[in-house]
Amino acid sequence: MIDEITLIDQLQQSKTKETAFRHLLSQYKERLYWHIRKIVISHDDADDVLQNTFIKIFKNIDNFKRDSKLYSWMYRIATNEAITFINKKAKEKNIDINDYQQQLVSSLDSDLLFTGDEVQLILQKAIATLPQKQQLVFNMKYFEEMKYEEISDVLETSVGALKASYHIAVKKIEKFIKNYN
Repeated sequence: MIDEITLIDQLQQSKTKETAFRHLLSQYKERLYWHIRKIVISHDDADDVLQNTFIKIFKNIDNFKRDSKLYSWMYRIATNEAITFINKKAKEKNIDINDYQQQLVSSLDSDLLFTGDEVQLILQKAIATLPQKQQLVFNMKYFEEMKYEEISDVLETSVGALKASYHIAVKKIEKFIKNYN
C-alpha cells in the first residue's frame, strides 16, 4: 500500500499518473461506491455517479492542494456528484427532492441488488425522510463510522454543527421507526 503523499505525487506526475490512478481506483472504488449508493439508492445510478466521480478526480488531481486528506477531497467530489445527480433526476421528473428520495427508497423492495432485510429497509425509509444534510451526516457517522473531523473535512461544516445534525437525525429516525406500522 502506497502512502498518501507518494500516491499524490505519482498522481500529479504525467509519467506515473495512470498507474497511480489504477492503484487509487482499487483502493477507494468500493468505499466511494457505497457512499454514493446510500445517496442515490439505485445500483445503476451509483455506478454512473462513481464513474463520473473518478473522471472528475482524474481530471482535477493536478489541482489538489493537499489542504485536506486525499480521501476527504475525493469523498467531497463523490458527495457533490451524487447530490447533483439526484437533484437533476428530481428536476427532470418535476418533483421535490424529498419526494424523489421517497420514491427511490420505495423501489428498494423490488431491487434485486438490495440485500437488506426488513429492518434495514425500514431504516432506509427513515433515513430518506431526513433533510439531505442530515442524511449525509447520519450515513457517514453511522454506516461508514467516520469521525466528526473527517465528516467536517468532507462537508466543510463545523464539528459542532455535525454533532447537532447527527443527534437530530437519530431522534427523527427513532421516532419514524417507533411510529412505523
